[in-house]
Amino acid sequence: MVFSSLLFLFRFLPLVLGIYFLAPKKLRNLVLFLASLVFYAWGEPGYVVLILLSTVVDYTAGRCVDYYQIKGMKNKAKRAVIASAVINLSLLCFFKYADFLILTVNRIFSLDIGTLELALPIGISFYTFQTMSYTIDVYRGEAKVQKNFITFGAYVSLFPQLIAGPIVRYQTVADELDERRETVDDFYSGIRRFVTGLGKKVLIANQVGELWAQTAAMSAGHLSTLTAWLGVAALTLQIYFDFSGYSDMAIGLGRMFGFHFLENFEHPYESKSITEFWRRWHISLGTWFREYVYIPLGGNRKGKLCQIRNLLIVWFLTGLWHGAAWNFVVWGLYFFVLLLMEKLFLGNILKKLPGVLQHLYTMLLVAVSWVIFSWGDCVSGSVYLKTMFGMDGCGLWDRTGMYLLLSFAVLLLIAAIGSCSLPLRLWNRLIESSDTRSAVFTALGVVAVMMISVAFLVNSSYNPFLYFRF
Repeated sequence: MVFSSLLFLFRFLPLVLGIYFLAPKKLRNLVLFLASLVFYAWGEPGYVVLILLSTVVDYTAGRCVDYYQIKGMKNKAKRAVIASAVINLSLLCFFKYADFLILTVNRIFSLDIGTLELALPIGISFYTFQTMSYTIDVYRGEAKVQKNFITFGAYVSLFPQLIAGPIVRYQTVADELDERRETVDDFYSGIRRFVTGLGKKVLIANQVGELWAQTAAMSAGHLSTLTAWLGVAALTLQIYFDFSGYSDMAIGLGRMFGFHFLENFEHPYESKSITEFWRRWHISLGTWFREYVYIPLGGNRKGKLCQIRNLLIVWFLTGLWHGAAWNFVVWGLYFFVLLLMEKLFLGNILKKLPGVLQHLYTMLLVAVSWVIFSWGDCVSGSVYLKTMFGMDGCGLWDRTGMYLLLSFAVLLLIAAIGSCSLPLRLWNRLIESSDTRSAVFTALGVVAVMMISVAFLVNSSYNPFLYFRF
């Protein structure tokens, strides 16, 4: 079940909201826990056992860490943390990376070991990182142990952000898990945020995604340069609006239930360097790797060589986190090289350039990264990249490219403007106005986006879920 489906919008969500607000406050975490398990089980009933296992493991580990620290047994507390990490990462590696490892070994050693053909548990990378961070934070003293299993289970399986993030650290919502206040203002702002995300996903991401789907279906070597660039422009916008749309929906849903999740995107396509881009893109993932990998490895405190090693490890793991294929590893290492160059010398050069050139530099490299990210076949991906820069394909433009340009130019322009902060600033200025007409206009705008999105969902069969590999 996904947020941008009629089943979720008109059956699951209204039913859960109704039961949740009718239930006494002391039972609301139980309602969320059970509803989240039903939500997850809808698509993969067998894997509910897996998320329950992760919940039990880290609940137990957290209790053990707390107990041993009170008793002054630091070594035993550390062992509990290590056991939690080993179990969680073993589950993640087995279900997500086993076949990838087998295929890699087969290719290197010319073997024919059979693959396991396991279905990937949706969202396993998200909830694995969340449960691990809880145990680590308890050990560090940055979070209090959660003694109520139902409350902890609600945190792990919380359906608003279970399958597509953002990655919510326990300390961010610890107080709200135990004691939160659901208000009318929060509920209404949650609806606005959810509908904004739904509009991003259905009205923009899905529509520009059709252009990318058409382009990707063509043979990479038979595209014109114009067609290739139109395709990658569509892909660049689709990934942003899809991912940020899901984050908006998650934040909005969380607010309806009294939770306040941190932001996950801050208009990354306005960035003027790759370093800035990764401060604005998928913020919760970057924060997780910084707090639990980069800094524990030493960060930048042990000299330049150690810093380079730490960055290499982080970006190798970041690429691998996104998917069990070599193109994701290449994608992560691609950003490692760019970020390292900016740290060593390129950053100072960029600062001397006009802002427009800095922005063009960033968006060009980001667009190239999405080609690497999206082509599982590295050979076809390299051909596509060559075509983009006029080194392959069937010329600079052709009839297909001109047809696609005329058909999608307005949509691409609207999406490009929508990825900037200007529309949001204007919208916030409107909703913050105390004028009655502004409030009415805002409400009508929310209703209109909702109705149009539903109409598109009814009439369209193209509604991809991009996060199945995560």
